[in-house]
Amino acid sequence: MKSFAFVAVFATALLAAAPAALAQSAPTEGGGKSLQGDQQAWINDPHMHAFYDAARAAFANGPANVDVAAFEQTSFAIFRDFAVTMHMTPAGMVDHLKLIPRQVVQIVKEDPHVLDSYRNFIDATFGPQ
Repeated sequence: MKSFAFVAVFATALLAAAPAALAQSAPTEGGGKSLQGDQQAWINDPHMHAFYDAARAAFANGPANVDVAAFEQTSFAIFRDFAVTMHMTPAGMVDHLKLIPRQVVQIVKEDPHVLDSYRNFIDATFGPQ
């Protein structure tokens, strides 16, 4: 998958959007600290699943028929709802994640298998788990 740049942008955006309590370092397997906090909490969040479902729906008629603006607006609605659950302002969350929907479109156009499963989507957006 050609998503390494996206992974960095997505992870950075999520961290920037995370409240201080969520962004605190978490222990890693080797005993060190992760500067990305509890990434699994983000991955398991229903809003990330909704974002994946929105991407699948956007590509349902093939990559040539994606309404990018509509997908972006659907994504922003999900991000606004996500913000409330994360104790952030909806506008602030959208501002932090505003580039993500169009990046997902590009990634999926390059590799449609990203949408074959939620695991593939997570690997493309957060990096291999």
